Amino acid sequence: MNNKLFIFLMCLISAGTAAVQAQSKADQPNIIFIFADDWGYGDLSAHGSTWVDTPHIDNMIGEGMDFSNFTVNSPVCSPSRVAVMTGQFPARQSVHQHFQGWKAHEKRGMPDWMDPNDISLPREFQKAGYVTGHFGKWHLGWSSKDAPKENEYGYDEYATFNGSKTIDIPKAGSIGVDYAEDFIKRHKDKPFFINLWLHEAHTAHYPQERFMNEFGELDEQKQVYASIIAEGDEAVGRITKLLEELDIDENTLVVFSTDNGPEWEGGEDEKQHKGDPVGLGKYYSVGETGGLKGQKRSLFAGGIRVPFVAKWPKVIPKGVKDDTSVVTAVDLLPTFLEAANITMPKDFQPDGESMMEAFKGKSFKRSKPIFWEWKGGTSKAYTWPTLGVRDGDWKLVVDITGDQYELYDLKKDWKEEHDLATSNPKKAKKLLKEIKAWKATLPTEPRPSCLSSVRK
Repeated sequence: MNNKLFIFLMCLISAGTAAVQAQSKADQPNIIFIFADDWGYGDLSAHGSTWVDTPHIDNMIGEGMDFSNFTVNSPVCSPSRVAVMTGQFPARQSVHQHFQGWKAHEKRGMPDWMDPNDISLPREFQKAGYVTGHFGKWHLGWSSKDAPKENEYGYDEYATFNGSKTIDIPKAGSIGVDYAEDFIKRHKDKPFFINLWLHEAHTAHYPQERFMNEFGELDEQKQVYASIIAEGDEAVGRITKLLEELDIDENTLVVFSTDNGPEWEGGEDEKQHKGDPVGLGKYYSVGETGGLKGQKRSLFAGGIRVPFVAKWPKVIPKGVKDDTSVVTAVDLLPTFLEAANITMPKDFQPDGESMMEAFKGKSFKRSKPIFWEWKGGTSKAYTWPTLGVRDGDWKLVVDITGDQYELYDLKKDWKEEHDLATSNPKKAKKLLKEIKAWKATLPTEPRPSCLSSVRK
């Protein structure tokens, strides 16, 4: 073989190898899910807030898509996160309030932690060859000696608060973001999946002086809250900037959302966070729902409709606001798996469905209803519904007795201001029947494998 022919063949082989590697990287995009805590739909400057400032998330919106019809599957933290991790409504694991301690769980009919033997989003990525990491909040169990460690759910690396305390990090500051940045730098040449779950804007609030100075013209409550939101927004900016610096942003899907609506504002007696001499309390919880009814702990829109922003260059169109796609947190598992070309386990039936068509800017019409179960409600305004369903454009919320319910046409009434249960009893009865049928499929007791030894 002469030298020219040999060089030509080697060039062909090299080009082919490069093409295969490029295709492989495209087939295995990096995925980063940033989940904030207790932000309202209106807690973005892009969503109309006149006193918080979120330039980095606004920039994500300009370079990606903003979904206005996204809901989480619980109005509180732990069950909302179970939905993300499992692709199923949290009631399927009897998780319908936050994890707190075995006595509270026993009273509520809850397990002591999310089942590590059930499907887990990071584990599916891990099985597909991804490097997986979880940084920041955990709260998928309580810190019992019996509780599973984070790695038992499919994580290669983790550093958490409200977790197993194996690698325990403080809530205050941005330590979780530091860990995430380090993880990205070390694994930039491999496909990776990251859950980055921020503390902001949950109480206790730990505002940084530099942000307090930035919002010094605001009143005391807004100054603290705007500072907390700014810290969360900065975390988003740090991650997106790093991806660009490492030249891996085009092959990375970044999603920002939050676990439920904003916390209720507290009285002046709640300026200090209970049990925390440093952190500021609920008095400073003045988040905005964008005019939606209800807040955290409510199945009305303000408690479950939250920001949802996605950026993925070359896949997600730029600067698009999607007002029509009805998407929810249990959709994330099937969506992320499809994005990464990972096959869904054959024996698994998700409650969600992939929204990849919506990510591509195409028409998306969901085929499955969305259900909610929340057992922490009270007689307080907006927190009384314990069950809910959205089917098509219609939503029904029901109290614990099943006798009080309200019906909304969300296509015409986005803010849920006009109860149509009396004027459209046929639709109300139909949705009541759907809720009862769904409720009948749920477990009546938590799984024994998810109970602490003190309860066995």
